[in-house]
Amino acid sequence: MGTSKPAGATPKSKTKPPIDEAAALGAAGLGTAAPQRDYSIAAVDRTLDLLEALSRLGPASLAALAEAAGCTRTAAFRLLRTLQARGFAIQDEARGLWRLGARWNALSRAASEQGALAATAMPILAALGKATGENVYLRVRDGMESETVAIYQTDPSIRVYSEMGKRGPLHAGSSRILLAFAPEAVQTQLLAQRLNRFTPATRIDPTWIAADLQRIRGRGYLITSDEVTAGAVGIAAPVRDATGAVIAVMHISAPSMRMRPPRPRNLLPQVIDGANRLSEALGALGKPTQVTPLGVAPSPNAWMNPALLARARPHTIFR
Repeated sequence: MGTSKPAGATPKSKTKPPIDEAAALGAAGLGTAAPQRDYSIAAVDRTLDLLEALSRLGPASLAALAEAAGCTRTAAFRLLRTLQARGFAIQDEARGLWRLGARWNALSRAASEQGALAATAMPILAALGKATGENVYLRVRDGMESETVAIYQTDPSIRVYSEMGKRGPLHAGSSRILLAFAPEAVQTQLLAQRLNRFTPATRIDPTWIAADLQRIRGRGYLITSDEVTAGAVGIAAPVRDATGAVIAVMHISAPSMRMRPPRPRNLLPQVIDGANRLSEALGALGKPTQVTPLGVAPSPNAWMNPALLARARPHTIFR
């Protein structure tokens, strides 16, 4: 036998949990209405700091790694021993130095196969494309050629000069940045070959190219015109990883009719900023690339690892 409700009583409604508007907006891709929660774990954060220090300094002593990671030697030692047990760190017992373990090779291959670099770059390429109104590309060096790994096409009506996976030359166009920071053996081998001429503007003189590689390393960017495709202007800047090594080049490409001076020079800071933002996302540290004013001698990037700069020098016969 049921019970009757008092007259005038209103039905009870089920209590709903409060809506997390920030999470809902973020899931919908519409941004956040409030600062996101901090879900970081201190121990994991400290471990990653240590690994980044190890990638930059290794092989290195415990004291040097602890100082670079901003933690105590005791904490660094315990973390390194844990990594060592899993094959992610190795200690040279004779010298006491630590280095990265071989297990990172598998993770590196997996990240490459899963397109980690392109996925990280796409939001930055999109922002640069929307800001400039031009197509944006990301290329990496693969042996003696460059390969396009990511593209943001601003306007489908704009002719695309490259496709995903397309390979190109290192000595001509924006990819010359990749050659400028490639190991000396790569530079020597490539400049000793017969270089292809794609347009009348393509430079194939190895002495001139070697000198230009040094100029590129000094100023930190490259503007080219008609070198690979007639009627195309490229504005490029290097992308660095956590070690300071140049691993990619970010550039915009557009028809020369829209790139009459001074527009290429005016767009250069935006391209450099995009490359610096991607470098930061990849863990790069140090002084960002800056535009060298016309008529001012560029200063060397002293913030980079001297060993990396030494490996990037052109062959001695071209100095």
